[in-house]
Amino acid sequence: MSYTEVPGAKVPIRMWADPSTVEGVAMQQLRNVATLPWIKGLAVMPDVHYGKGATVGSVIAMHGAVCPAAVGVDIGCGMSAVRTSLTADDLPGDLSRLRSKIEEAIPVGRAMHDDPVDPRRLHGLATSGWSDFWARFGGVAEAVRFREDRAVKQMGSLGGGNHFIEFCLDESGSVWLMLHSGSRNIGKELADFHIGQAQQLPHNQGLVDRDLAVFIADTPQMAAYRNDLFWAQEYAKHNRAIMMALFQDVVRKEFQKAKPTFEPVISCHHNYVAEERYDGLDLLVTRKGAIRAGSGDYGIIPGSMGTGSYIVKGLGNPASFNSASHGAGRKMSRNAAKKRFSTRDLEEQTRGVECRKDSGVVDEIPGAYKPIEKVIDQQRDLVEVVAKLKQVVCVKG
Repeated sequence: MSYTEVPGAKVPIRMWADPSTVEGVAMQQLRNVATLPWIKGLAVMPDVHYGKGATVGSVIAMHGAVCPAAVGVDIGCGMSAVRTSLTADDLPGDLSRLRSKIEEAIPVGRAMHDDPVDPRRLHGLATSGWSDFWARFGGVAEAVRFREDRAVKQMGSLGGGNHFIEFCLDESGSVWLMLHSGSRNIGKELADFHIGQAQQLPHNQGLVDRDLAVFIADTPQMAAYRNDLFWAQEYAKHNRAIMMALFQDVVRKEFQKAKPTFEPVISCHHNYVAEERYDGLDLLVTRKGAIRAGSGDYGIIPGSMGTGSYIVKGLGNPASFNSASHGAGRKMSRNAAKKRFSTRDLEEQTRGVECRKDSGVVDEIPGAYKPIEKVIDQQRDLVEVVAKLKQVVCVKG
């Protein structure tokens, strides 16, 4: 579909979703964002739903300003995927051992590594700039520097919520490895600190929503936030790279006879800020629950723990600021899902997938998410499908 344009105070709201199907609180958030004095464009993805400050599934382009709450608290959250030389014929009938080995290698939930992961010991992982990256931690907000030991040990760990690690098959029977995670607790603490700083600034006192507080260009507060933001985005990228290397090591050991090889890793953020140029203006583009989909850019759009996911290639549509959705998107809150669904429902909806089926992940049940096929169909002018994946193992925090 092409987009629908909804009037907004400063800019029109371009929607790759049917406005009539978007929850009222999310539509109000979009209208609120469109009132910001610095905004130059707002694009809405088909997975749009209510979020803190700004809707998940929105692309906010501003000139000389950035809103830390619109970026979100999991700075740099995103996806990684890689196709392997393995096929469905290489898989054992029982995948429970594989799931256990993944969980042994990669801490999930609030867990972390007992000792920091040394990336130099991981097969094929690029380590250039590693020392410089950690040296820059001394330049982040003083309020969170005491978290360094925790941040080091959480590097290469999954987290909880909607984060996952999956072992998947595409329609040709090829095995893919895929994972979803972000900047762990250190990203959240940096985000929380800067959101609090922004809300105290005088220029933000008249906003329709205090969660839309921004930093503006050429101020010390903006410089500090940009420094910490880009560091946290890099942390998230390193975190996924280390997890993927650990995942590949598990697969090498479990499938020794097949001698698996791996294609280059596809990786993309979907909660982040990028400096991009549109219509002759240098803009700060915030993608909150959206991926970059410039012409030829590879991306990953996951469904839920019992449905399919898609590897896509961007078509470079400037109307969306070269963006696409980051997933299926929730159609109900976590609390609503817990009230509506049972563990029996979870077992039914994840049949054929080796995964947790207990009450602790009922809020992640496929029924709580929008149909991924429809979400993909609504953005045919943003991406083309390269591969459709179906998980056979799903590890959750």
